Amino acid sequence: MIVTDRRRVLAGLSAVLCASAAPFAVLAQQQPEQQAGSPPQPRFGYADVQRRAREISSAPYEVGPSLPEALAKLDFDTWREIRFRPDKALLAQSKSGFRMQMFHPGFLFNRPVTVNVVRDGVPMPVPYSASLFDYGRAKFDKPLPVNLGFAGFRLHYPLNDPRVFDELISFIGASYFRALGRGQHYGLSARGLAIGAGVRDGEEFPFFREFWVEMPAANAEHVIVHALLDSPSVTGAYRFAIYPGQETVLDIQATLFPRRRIERLGLAPLTSMFFTGENDRRFHEDFRMELHDSDGLMIHSGSGEWIWRPLRNPREQVSSYFGERNVRGFGLLQRDRVFEHYQDLDLAYELRPSYWIEPDGDWGEGHVELIELPTTDETNDNIVALWTPKVPLEPGGEFSFRYKLYAMLDADDLHPGGRALNTYQARPKALGSGEVVPPNARRFIVDFAGGDLAYHLKQPEKVEIVPSISNGTIQRAFLVPNAKTKGFRAFVDVLVEPGQTADLRAFLRNGDKALTETWTYPWRAPDPA
Repeated sequence: MIVTDRRRVLAGLSAVLCASAAPFAVLAQQQPEQQAGSPPQPRFGYADVQRRAREISSAPYEVGPSLPEALAKLDFDTWREIRFRPDKALLAQSKSGFRMQMFHPGFLFNRPVTVNVVRDGVPMPVPYSASLFDYGRAKFDKPLPVNLGFAGFRLHYPLNDPRVFDELISFIGASYFRALGRGQHYGLSARGLAIGAGVRDGEEFPFFREFWVEMPAANAEHVIVHALLDSPSVTGAYRFAIYPGQETVLDIQATLFPRRRIERLGLAPLTSMFFTGENDRRFHEDFRMELHDSDGLMIHSGSGEWIWRPLRNPREQVSSYFGERNVRGFGLLQRDRVFEHYQDLDLAYELRPSYWIEPDGDWGEGHVELIELPTTDETNDNIVALWTPKVPLEPGGEFSFRYKLYAMLDADDLHPGGRALNTYQARPKALGSGEVVPPNARRFIVDFAGGDLAYHLKQPEKVEIVPSISNGTIQRAFLVPNAKTKGFRAFVDVLVEPGQTADLRAFLRNGDKALTETWTYPWRAPDPA
């Protein structure tokens, strides 16, 4: 379902493609001049992309041109030698803080895309030229075609230093994109759309086949990118308004035009990696105790409940569903920001961003789906989170939706309640000397902190844990004040029939008032011996 080489490729991009502090424009074409007395030319905009998507949806899907053999056969190390020349960066003419660099096609990126710059309302394609790139050790026997196109592009902006153009966002591969805020390092990815996610050998990957980047105004604080999506099942028009900052915000709107019925549609899909953490120690021979880009799924339900689901690296693929009506938000978060928990001097897992999705308008009935795949190392993306509408899309119709994506380091302000900081597992302790703890019993330990919990530590007896389980029984549940976190440590002992799976839930309250988000976690009891 997920390209296992993608994480290695994207890590290489971040390492070898560095921003320049002195970029210049590359487009040489002159904009057509308007004749005196002639009516004003219509300005290119989102409606034009919608019209294009509607038109091609009525035609059979076309795979498009293939790459020259020399590029298609490139291995990763050779492909990454081909670097865009920073002094050729586009958008410098705008006198804004935005710059654009292109990715060269080749290796896994074998589907060239067209990139346009919209200036004064007129779109003009960026022509491919070998002079835009430093090819390093990559050598070709024949000149590459002049209409080759690009693998994608990235935008730069002075995020962390007013003198340096840092990478802000990249669009490369299918409908993948990744954005950064201040002080963040690339980790998880977002996608324009998912179809059939979680279906073995059945997932379809729509791709952005053409982009239009609007030339920013002088001193602009945001930039607009339009994209045309295509696949055998659907076409789509996308508009990204990108606002860089401490928390970079993407305002995304889209209109889809199905070619055929789509039942497993994934809106605002996020892709991440979870290898090992304090709650899942299946792999523990590395000196680095935690290895993940995200450590939990957060959901703000339509009823107002906040739900936290720690991520896992399961032994086999597992999908979890959270049915909702008009979901208010969801996202994959990296809560643990303590370097000592990761001990990785190069990869800086503690600086990986969290992505929070906030729907604009009513998304109706559906569910948030979390897909967890097994992985034996940290190089594979094995986590997917997305929203699936209840009603399938039908061919010939239109479906529009809009949302914001926030790239953030500190997600503690998403809600005012207490948060589940840590999740641990252990065998329950025997209550008496003669008690035997069966293998299908488990203890879960959850540290709740934040919100008003520090205040309630002054009267801890008034705080209670409210646990529940979907299958099995709760044997015991109790709280211990935790002065180290200024919160409470919760203990929940459960008993589940061998080979059965149960979903646990727990939150803290004082009287009728919920003090924390709802922690939830699945557990499968060992098979009978």
